[in-house]
Amino acid sequence: MTGASTVSTDARPVFGARVRVALVREHGPRYRKAIRQASDVYTMFREEAEQLDREQFWAVYLDGKNRVLCVNVVSVGTLTAALAHPREVFKPAILANAAALALVHNHPSGDPEPSADDLALTERLRNAADILGIRILDHVVIGDGSYRSLTEEGKL
Repeated sequence: MTGASTVSTDARPVFGARVRVALVREHGPRYRKAIRQASDVYTMFREEAEQLDREQFWAVYLDGKNRVLCVNVVSVGTLTAALAHPREVFKPAILANAAALALVHNHPSGDPEPSADDLALTERLRNAADILGIRILDHVVIGDGSYRSLTEEGKL
């Protein structure tokens, strides 16, 4: 078979499956102001957070002027914990081209005092943010009628 060529009819990708990831905006953000301080985050979430019977962890993704791009429910947990992994926090941040973010979660007990787990998670997320070049402005913990800001307390 001198001079014969072989043509493959196999259309499968050579290196495995091809994947496309897209961010879908379901509706525009309800909060249009720029996030300047913890009280802005508290105002944004207070009503919803204080009605929940289990912990919920949110990330607020912001543009370069700290205006809200979108909000993501990262985790719905139990009465005393809501797990959050850097992968789930930062994937939407990258897709939304976020320059910064604010972290928020509630304490159904009503006491907004950050737990040791809250502080450890914040540090882990801060380390990931530093690598990605995305600023974490704050981590706000909401209780009944009050909040605690890890930035204001010098813990972020």
